[in-house]
Amino acid sequence: MRAHKCYDLIPTSAKLVIFDTQLNVKKAFFALVYNGVRAAPLWDSKKQDYVGMLTITDFINILKMYYKSPLVKIDELEEHKIDNWRGEYRQKPFVCIDPDASLYEAVKSLVENHVHRLPVIEKATGNAIYILTHKRILRYLYLYMKDLPRPSFMSCTLKELNIGTHESVITASQDTPIITALNIFVENRISALPVVDKDGRVVDIYAKFDVINLAAEKTYNNLDITIAQALQHREQQGAESVAKCLASETLKTVIERIVKAEVHRLVIVDEDDGVTGIVSLSDILRFIVLKPMSEEPVKTS
Repeated sequence: MRAHKCYDLIPTSAKLVIFDTQLNVKKAFFALVYNGVRAAPLWDSKKQDYVGMLTITDFINILKMYYKSPLVKIDELEEHKIDNWRGEYRQKPFVCIDPDASLYEAVKSLVENHVHRLPVIEKATGNAIYILTHKRILRYLYLYMKDLPRPSFMSCTLKELNIGTHESVITASQDTPIITALNIFVENRISALPVVDKDGRVVDIYAKFDVINLAAEKTYNNLDITIAQALQHREQQGAESVAKCLASETLKTVIERIVKAEVHRLVIVDEDDGVTGIVSLSDILRFIVLKPMSEEPVKTS
């Protein structure tokens, strides 16, 4: 990870959307949907600089802040510019990385800044050329793994390594209203809710990314609908479905499954499909990249 640069991960062809902060919030979210992207860097024309990212979390925060009932239209979504919204809500500082920085630095920046997307920006020109994600980095690492010496921990189980969240996992039912799910996302700072049936078995997952479908279907004015209703159109939208693993499976197996399923997390279940935990891309990268580095012996002269 120290030997490879961020530039090595940039595909020959990729879509990158950048929004001016004077753009209407509603138009911006529709643009995310129509372009099939999850986030976009924000450009401030007055400052002539990037000032942040517009993500699905912003959409969730807007809905949570202004939603009252299905009978009351969310005018703020119609009227606000991105700049107005940013002024009302505390924003994270803009975090980016240079294409010549190492992948190790990229993982460190993603984890330490608690962000899921890292714009790659050329310092000399100010051009944004790509957005680096946990998913892209883990996939790249997975492709190289077979050519590298395999660390012994790859054959250990999730339980032995204690990777992921194994306690107090918050779940939802199929009847949980969407507005309740949004509140849970924001208040607990989580990005997905395993959906369980009446017997406690996991049957689906409702993730932050699924919320953008409310914009795609123009149904964001009724957040009293249930998760089951909201997920009806998921297959057409191409969003991720639930992928599972056992705590007794090895880290190697878990990495293969999460890469091949192209998901952001696996729900850890028991033999009866009851939820016992969640392991995310961030959890895995933190463990396999940052943990070994932090435990390196200090060299003395």
